[in-house]
Amino acid sequence: MASNEEITGPISQEDVEAADKLKNEANEYFKKQSYNNAIELYTKAIEKNPKNAVFFANRSIANLRLENFGYALSDASKAIELDRSYTKAYYRRAAAYMSLGKYKLALKDFEYVTKVRPNDQDAKMKYTECNKIVKKIAFEKAISVDKKEVNIADSINLDAMTIEDEYIGPALEDGKVTLKFVTELMEFYKRQKKLHKKYAYKILIDVKAYLQKQPSLVDIKVADEAKFTVCGDIHGQYYDLMNIFKLNGLPSETNPYLFNGDFVDRGSFSVECIFTLFSFKLLYPNHFYMSRGNHETLDMNRMYGFRGEVSSKYTSQMADLFTEVYNWLPLAHCINGRVLVMHGGLFSKDDVTLDDIRKVDRNKQPPEDGIMCELLWSDPQPMLGRAPSKRGVGCQFGPDVTNTFLQRNGLDYVIRSHEVKNDGYEIAHDGKCITVFSAPNYCDTMGNLGAFITMNGKDLKPNFTTYEAVVSYINFIYLFLAVVVPLQGKGPQRPSFHYSLYRAFCGQTLS
Repeated sequence: MASNEEITGPISQEDVEAADKLKNEANEYFKKQSYNNAIELYTKAIEKNPKNAVFFANRSIANLRLENFGYALSDASKAIELDRSYTKAYYRRAAAYMSLGKYKLALKDFEYVTKVRPNDQDAKMKYTECNKIVKKIAFEKAISVDKKEVNIADSINLDAMTIEDEYIGPALEDGKVTLKFVTELMEFYKRQKKLHKKYAYKILIDVKAYLQKQPSLVDIKVADEAKFTVCGDIHGQYYDLMNIFKLNGLPSETNPYLFNGDFVDRGSFSVECIFTLFSFKLLYPNHFYMSRGNHETLDMNRMYGFRGEVSSKYTSQMADLFTEVYNWLPLAHCINGRVLVMHGGLFSKDDVTLDDIRKVDRNKQPPEDGIMCELLWSDPQPMLGRAPSKRGVGCQFGPDVTNTFLQRNGLDYVIRSHEVKNDGYEIAHDGKCITVFSAPNYCDTMGNLGAFITMNGKDLKPNFTTYEAVVSYINFIYLFLAVVVPLQGKGPQRPSFHYSLYRAFCGQTLS
């Protein structure tokens, strides 16, 4: 990321023209969803002419696409500093604020745009949607009590829920998840059917009861000749999840899995993904593991569609119950005492130990700093040392930080997820920091492969399997039926806030 520093002295006409050319080339990369290349060229344009607000605003939206919210915020703010009348820059900054859960600050930017452009219907829509979120949060805060005293799971009366005669879907057997149930559930979901709410609630209640008994850092023992699989982000891409099981086999006591967070949001089938994963967790509690990701949190679920999806397919009460369950997901797993797996990354301090992770009180929304936050949000960097996070949360850590942490804790390497990689995985820090990302063609735009890791318990050597996205058009069709049609006043209940609206908040057009 280039510095945003001003330069003194005039900018030559030659540099102005060269910068404009670079900007136009970057715009073409952006249109092809090649955001890293676009950012590189926007940065070169800024180096030629650092006084053009458009360059910063365009780089801001490219960073938004890559979820580099901290960088996006910085660029949008710089664009506003350079040109306080540049409306698109306010849109970009508002989107960055919203991604960071700073809704009141986002609202101020949208309010400014509506005052400057009172006849802009798009601006009015964005202001209205953001204002709804601010009011909802304020209302929830006003009526809330100590969150630890609230127990939604205990308030659910399953006996009052009737299974209708016309329901023909999978059923729990004596209230328990069985292999037959999970197998039927997966096929049921492929036909885009909905699990009965009674069974859905029962799964959530049982998963919460189990997770409450687990530590924040779970130790996993894998036998020498046994196979173990680690998957990264799924993000509601149900048909790609099914493809993983097709390629690698269904979870079982002889085919254990660890899914490393971000099961939901963005994809249109988050409900289907999470109930499938939770069902396997209940079926094979000692052979199927799930880590919390930064998207198993309230703010992210509000912003990127999961709460809206659950409320639309079930109820807002169930959405609240999911938040309660997610609070109990473990933060990390350690395989045979040698490989640490977490969603985000390492820490802003050198003295963190595995015991420190074990001691984390995780039954809450993650704070803005500290061990819990960094486990969910941090990213590796190629440079030595540490740097502020490009996301605006957590930190970036270099190979020396990784080495120090591994030596202190007697580990061989770490596995994390959290970032899209073109090949579905990346080996960094001399093989000691591995990223795995399992959602191919992320958001139906990125064109990346998905990947998963397999290893045996003896040498723990990571082996990578990559794959392309399957039937991606299904996500588009579902998104249209579930979001666009309700927005027109037809079809199923409109989600309270959906990822498609977030995309609109970013401001789609470039300058």
